[in-house]
Amino acid sequence: MSRPKIGAAAAISQLSGWSAAPDSAPHRDAIVKTFKFADFNAAFGFMTRVALMADKLDHHPEWFNVYNRVEVLLTTHDADGVTELDLALAKFMDEAVA
Repeated sequence: MSRPKIGAAAAISQLSGWSAAPDSAPHRDAIVKTFKFADFNAAFGFMTRVALMADKLDHHPEWFNVYNRVEVLLTTHDADGVTELDLALAKFMDEAVA
Protein backbone atom coordinates (compact mmCIF):
# COMPACT_ATOMS: atom_id res chain seq x y z
CA MET A 1 0.00 0.00 0.00
CA SER A 2 1.50 3.31 -1.05
CA ARG A 3 1.43 6.20 1.37
CA PRO A 4 1.35 9.88 0.39
CA LYS A 5 4.73 11.60 0.47
CA ILE A 6 5.27 14.57 2.74
CA GLY A 7 8.90 15.08 1.72
CA ALA A 8 12.10 15.46 3.71
CA ALA A 9 11.71 19.22 4.19
CA ALA A 10 8.28 18.86 5.83
CA ALA A 11 9.54 16.07 8.08
CA ILE A 12 12.70 17.82 9.29
CA SER A 13 10.73 20.97 10.07
CA GLN A 14 9.04 18.90 12.79
CA LEU A 15 12.20 17.20 14.10
CA SER A 16 15.40 18.16 15.88
CA GLY A 17 18.79 17.12 14.56
CA TRP A 18 17.51 15.38 11.45
CA SER A 19 18.50 16.50 7.96
CA ALA A 20 17.65 15.71 4.37
CA ALA A 21 19.73 12.90 2.92
CA PRO A 22 22.56 14.08 0.68
CA ASP A 23 22.18 13.56 -3.05
CA SER A 24 24.73 10.75 -2.82
CA ALA A 25 22.44 8.75 -0.49
CA PRO A 26 20.69 5.73 -1.98
CA HIS A 27 17.33 7.49 -1.71
CA ARG A 28 17.21 11.21 -2.38
CA ASP A 29 13.94 11.96 -0.57
CA ALA A 30 15.01 10.65 2.83
CA ILE A 31 15.92 11.94 6.27
CA VAL A 32 19.10 11.08 8.15
CA LYS A 33 20.51 11.36 11.65
CA THR A 34 23.50 10.00 13.55
CA PHE A 35 22.98 8.97 17.15
CA LYS A 36 25.97 8.62 19.50
CA PHE A 37 25.92 6.63 22.72
CA ALA A 38 28.23 5.95 25.65
CA ASP A 39 29.16 2.50 24.36
CA PHE A 40 28.09 -0.44 22.19
CA ASN A 41 25.64 -1.75 24.79
CA ALA A 42 23.72 1.53 24.83
CA ALA A 43 23.71 1.74 21.02
CA PHE A 44 22.49 -1.83 20.69
CA GLY A 45 19.78 -1.26 23.33
CA PHE A 46 18.54 1.72 21.30
CA MET A 47 18.49 -0.36 18.13
CA THR A 48 16.53 -3.09 19.90
CA ARG A 49 13.87 -0.63 21.14
CA VAL A 50 13.59 0.89 17.67
CA ALA A 51 13.42 -2.54 16.02
CA LEU A 52 10.43 -3.50 18.17
CA MET A 53 8.59 -0.29 17.26
CA ALA A 54 9.55 -0.60 13.60
CA ASP A 55 8.05 -4.07 13.54
CA LYS A 56 4.80 -2.75 15.04
CA LEU A 57 4.70 0.00 12.39
CA ASP A 58 5.75 -2.44 9.65
CA HIS A 59 8.34 0.15 8.68
CA HIS A 60 12.04 -0.51 8.99
CA PRO A 61 15.00 1.88 9.00
CA GLU A 62 18.14 1.64 6.97
CA TRP A 63 20.87 1.88 9.54
CA PHE A 64 24.53 1.32 10.17
CA ASN A 65 26.12 0.66 13.55
CA VAL A 66 29.75 0.82 14.64
CA TYR A 67 30.47 0.60 18.37
CA ASN A 68 28.65 3.62 19.89
CA ARG A 69 27.32 5.20 16.69
CA VAL A 70 24.06 4.46 14.85
CA GLU A 71 23.52 6.19 11.50
CA VAL A 72 19.90 6.13 10.33
CA LEU A 73 18.26 6.80 6.95
CA LEU A 74 14.46 6.85 6.79
CA THR A 75 12.35 6.75 3.64
CA THR A 76 9.23 4.88 2.61
CA HIS A 77 10.25 2.73 -0.32
CA ASP A 78 6.78 2.11 -1.76
CA ALA A 79 6.13 5.88 -1.75
CA ASP A 80 9.61 6.68 -3.10
CA GLY A 81 10.11 9.29 -0.39
CA VAL A 82 9.43 10.50 3.12
CA THR A 83 5.96 9.88 4.56
CA GLU A 84 4.22 10.26 7.93
CA LEU A 85 5.52 6.77 8.74
CA ASP A 86 9.10 8.05 8.60
CA LEU A 87 8.16 11.01 10.75
CA ALA A 88 6.57 8.73 13.36
CA LEU A 89 9.61 6.45 13.52
CA ALA A 90 12.00 9.43 13.71
CA LYS A 91 10.02 10.88 16.62
CA PHE A 92 10.10 7.52 18.38
CA MET A 93 13.89 7.35 17.93
CA ASP A 94 14.31 10.83 19.38
CA GLU A 95 12.15 9.89 22.37
CA ALA A 96 14.05 6.63 22.84
CA VAL A 97 17.33 8.50 23.42
CA ALA A 98 15.81 11.19 25.66
